[in-house]
Amino acid sequence: MSDRVDPAERLLDLVIALSHTRHRMTKAEIRARVNGYGSATSDEAFDRMFERDKDQLRMLGIPILTLTDQAHEDDVGYRIDMAGYALPPVDFTPAEVGVLSLAAEVWQDSAFSGSARRGLTKLRAVAPVADSALHAGLALRVRGPEEAFGALLDAIGDRIAVRFTYRAASTGATKERTVEPWRLYAKDRGWYLVGFDVDRADQRAFRLSRIVGKVKRIGEVGHVQIPEGDPGHGIVPTATVTLALRPERGSALRARAVADGTHGDRDVVTLEVTDLELFAEELAGYGDTVLVLDPPALRASVLRRLRAAASLGGES
Repeated sequence: MSDRVDPAERLLDLVIALSHTRHRMTKAEIRARVNGYGSATSDEAFDRMFERDKDQLRMLGIPILTLTDQAHEDDVGYRIDMAGYALPPVDFTPAEVGVLSLAAEVWQDSAFSGSARRGLTKLRAVAPVADSALHAGLALRVRGPEEAFGALLDAIGDRIAVRFTYRAASTGATKERTVEPWRLYAKDRGWYLVGFDVDRADQRAFRLSRIVGKVKRIGEVGHVQIPEGDPGHGIVPTATVTLALRPERGSALRARAVADGTHGDRDVVTLEVTDLELFAEELAGYGDTVLVLDPPALRASVLRRLRAAASLGGES
């Protein structure tokens, strides 16, 4: 028996075959030549597989024609209507390729990194090469969602309650929480679940990075009632941070902050963040460019990281 082929790969191979056939391909030819159909254990299994794939391609907007032979009307074949499927030529200027290259960089730390990289490689193969120095110094990032994201998204779709172990931001203590999930939000470089905390009998927000272990589904599908509108608006807690920045330094921080006077020869700015520990990681990378004025917990967290880095440097 042939090794099993991923359905997406089989669909792609079918598209390639039906778009390159001179006239049409019969079912027998498709079964024999298209990668993935050889695993069908019977004619009935192949028919079911092919019909599902054909319906899937049509749902994706790919026009598949059904053709018969003039001499043998029962001899049915298939091909893709290239007139309805072909796209106009893709034509980007070098500057436009540069912008798309920068956009692809945004996804390199996320689940979309592979798709973005493959798409950019294909684009560069047919388009003029952009000036690599055009966006020098820019390194955008999007954090990919945590492991719990998929399970929570499925639970929201199925309207079923979940249970997970959660680590408190203030104390670091872990406790099991039972939640009726409502929404997932991205805020301040983090993902949050907003829902009804059964134990506290109130709505709460949970940062996905603080969920420990697996998310378990409990109860019955369809039991959770999600409120109308936006139940998560304003529920994700934030902390006000005050920083003193060296003049003309820390541009990324200034873009997210509000100017708030001066501190000696430094510019004072304030901004709202949702996770002090995560923000401390970012601030430590600025070194002496940033001085944390408030809150004290953030200042201590940044200093702890800087001292750890300095001790490593002293051992070399």
